[in-house]
Amino acid sequence: MKQWVYKFSAEQTDGNKDMKALLGGKGANLAEMCSMKLSVPPGFTVSTEACLDFYKTNKEISKEIKDQVLESLSWVEKLTGKKFGDVENPLLFSVRSGARASMPGMMDTVLNLGLNDKTVQGIAKKTGNPRFAWDSYRRFIQMFSNVVLGVNTSHLESNLEDLKEARGVHEDTALTAADLEELVKVYKSVLLEDHGIVFPQDPMEQLWRSIGAVFGSWNNNRAMKYREMNNIPHDWGTAVNVQSMVFGNMGDTCATGVCFTRDPSTGEKKFFGEFLVNAQGEDVVAGIRTPQPINNDSKMESNKHHKTLEEVMPKAYADLVEDYKMLERHYKDMQDIEFTIENGKLWILQTRNAKRTVNAALKVAVDLVAEGMITEKEAILRISPEDLNQLLHPRLDPKAKKTLIATGLPASPGAASGQMVFTSAHAEEWHKAGKKVVLVRAETSPEDIGGMVASTGILTARGGMTSHAAVVARGMGKPCVAGCTALVINEKEKTLTVKGKVYKEGDYITFDGANGEVYEGVVPTIEASITADFATFMKWADGVRRLKVRTNADTPEDTKTAIQFGAQGIGLCRTEHMFFAPERILAVREMIFAENEKDRKKALDKLLPFQRSDFAGIFKELNGLPANIRLLDPPLHEFLPHSDKDQEELASALGINVKAVKERNDALHEFNPMLGHRGCRLAVTYPEIYLMQVRAIIEAAIDADKAGIKVLPEIMIPLITEVREYSMIKDECKAEIERVFKEKNHTVKYKMGTMLELPRACIMAGEIAKEVEFFSFGTNDLTQTTFGLSRDDAGKFLPSYTQKGIYPRDPFVSIDQDGVGFLMKHAVSEGKKTNAAVYAGICGEHGGEPQSVEFCHKIGLEYVSCSPFRVPIARLAAAQAALRN
Repeated sequence: MKQWVYKFSAEQTDGNKDMKALLGGKGANLAEMCSMKLSVPPGFTVSTEACLDFYKTNKEISKEIKDQVLESLSWVEKLTGKKFGDVENPLLFSVRSGARASMPGMMDTVLNLGLNDKTVQGIAKKTGNPRFAWDSYRRFIQMFSNVVLGVNTSHLESNLEDLKEARGVHEDTALTAADLEELVKVYKSVLLEDHGIVFPQDPMEQLWRSIGAVFGSWNNNRAMKYREMNNIPHDWGTAVNVQSMVFGNMGDTCATGVCFTRDPSTGEKKFFGEFLVNAQGEDVVAGIRTPQPINNDSKMESNKHHKTLEEVMPKAYADLVEDYKMLERHYKDMQDIEFTIENGKLWILQTRNAKRTVNAALKVAVDLVAEGMITEKEAILRISPEDLNQLLHPRLDPKAKKTLIATGLPASPGAASGQMVFTSAHAEEWHKAGKKVVLVRAETSPEDIGGMVASTGILTARGGMTSHAAVVARGMGKPCVAGCTALVINEKEKTLTVKGKVYKEGDYITFDGANGEVYEGVVPTIEASITADFATFMKWADGVRRLKVRTNADTPEDTKTAIQFGAQGIGLCRTEHMFFAPERILAVREMIFAENEKDRKKALDKLLPFQRSDFAGIFKELNGLPANIRLLDPPLHEFLPHSDKDQEELASALGINVKAVKERNDALHEFNPMLGHRGCRLAVTYPEIYLMQVRAIIEAAIDADKAGIKVLPEIMIPLITEVREYSMIKDECKAEIERVFKEKNHTVKYKMGTMLELPRACIMAGEIAKEVEFFSFGTNDLTQTTFGLSRDDAGKFLPSYTQKGIYPRDPFVSIDQDGVGFLMKHAVSEGKKTNAAVYAGICGEHGGEPQSVEFCHKIGLEYVSCSPFRVPIARLAAAQAALRN
């Protein structure tokens, strides 16, 4: 028979800490602590497999699972000498969730299960403490009503507050047994009269319904959202831990608390925690009463005058110190421990690897290595790469009050607040006037670049994780929330409407680019900070990784930032981003409106010095590191104005009529510009564009080389599908480069390659490799063209695909290893068969996503490239990939 239920006690335990997938983190750790002979109340764990079975069988607990639960329950009865449902000596249980990954507060718990109108009398008589018995019963009714019966218990809680007010007391503990007995009657009458529910008196019914409710909470909204934010699979399921109750609310010799083996905020090696006398665990986290510090190191402004656990219960405190030291040594990591003291005896209810700030995590990892507890390689695997975001960007103060108004996609991390503006022009004007602004747009386009630079952050109603707003914001290190579909933006009226409430231009707004949440008004932020421990830790990571990490950067400023974060060159310089500055865009538009090649070259000659200057600045910052420069990629219509006002201004500047501008706009319009006249196709039609660009690159490289600055330009031709296409453009570019060498009487080394961003290019990589020196995978477009999805529009429906398990993750966030990944693997393998010297990297937004970085390591890429602020994340992910593979 399949084992669905696993027992744990100091006498017998069926599991251990390595069984998290089956027992969940909590169940595995309960089993492990029992093996260590710690004082753990006995119980049993219903496995995660039983949770999955529960969903397969229409949310019914099967007879086989029920039989094993009953057998385990009988076993606990024998161990404790108590009986479940017995009137004289009742056994009570806690029923708690426990997934394999920590999901604090996301799922449900029921305490004091087994109480009813009869057993409450037995508890009162057995303990000689009627107040405790009735307090436990009213707590049970509240929790069971909320978790199992699905009742909004605010009405019950208001009855509790009314009773305290009527009795003239402030604390729950000041209510008498008679008060609490009366409150229980009120609770039951509210359930019956307002909800038509008779509170169940049968303890077995309570147990089955509670187990089902905890399994059901795996798919509640907050749990699903938490999993999506933290990349936890939806198909893991949760275990249920049914544990005999011990009581911290029996009187003044009882207490409950939470402690950390080190400070979770700083990582400092000091024992830290809080407790409450005469309370249950929920009271500590609920904030109903001010917790007391467990020792002097735990004192804060709010509790500095309270007595410590060390003072109030010195024996229990000494036992807790002994246990915490044993647990940290055993798990070799900082622990978060929940405990209860019942009549002076310490019970450990739970331990887990503690949640901590990333600064604390780095300090703990470095300190544990110094203490000889773990190795450097083990330390590298302890930190989640994504957590490094906290170090690099400001974040919202977790203690601040916030009013959530909408949620979108967490497109670029960091917190931003400011006055809303709805156009880039206003963003620039207001910024010059000294105002702090947030750019709010339906979606951004390359024309918005000035407004994006001027803003503290970008918020869009449309677009996905790789939309223009998301990509540019990440490159700038600016916070961005994209695809916030609840927003109704009226640019003409300059209003933002959310759920019927209207906000006007100039109103303040705040959003968190790390979780996609948008808040009303200004929410205080905490500035990012980088410590010496970070430098030590990253040095260890760099020592083990094989993959190089480059950056996507288009300016000297971005390049400098990325180098400071440890980038080993540029993996993607988007030259089109250099064309949108006001003094350049006119020359671009002149080129577009030119009627012949001569006039196009004349306009391009105006752009040449700008491009040369840009590359010179970038080469200076790189000082010998490679610079992969992509030649012009977007369709020409992106450079044209679309509003009547802007079209009139352009007509005036070019000395033509507005009608001609509109006609040119119409002529360049494409039904599907992503698949249209762009990339290398522009060079086939207008070769002079790429010739100007390669001239600018090589002239800047020669000037830098003459100045003693090492250079290594890599010229990349985008959107290739056919080797003849590449060869023709390459030959033309090389001829132009030779002309520059001859004119300058000076040569520099350079390389030429292509961007693989279309399925056919990946399929034909063996042929293409014969002509190129490198490949760079543009995984944004490769994902679009492989799936047939628009990254800007898919945000409307992709969340449904991930929530329903059709796609395990958003393919624009993490590489689709089965489809897109197959093409990449094929291209690398076939390319190296025909050209052993060819090297390959990735420059799509996936280049900074940890799972994608690991995939790139596995298929043998030489480097990944990502936005500057994700460089440390990619460095750590590459190190972890090397250690795991």
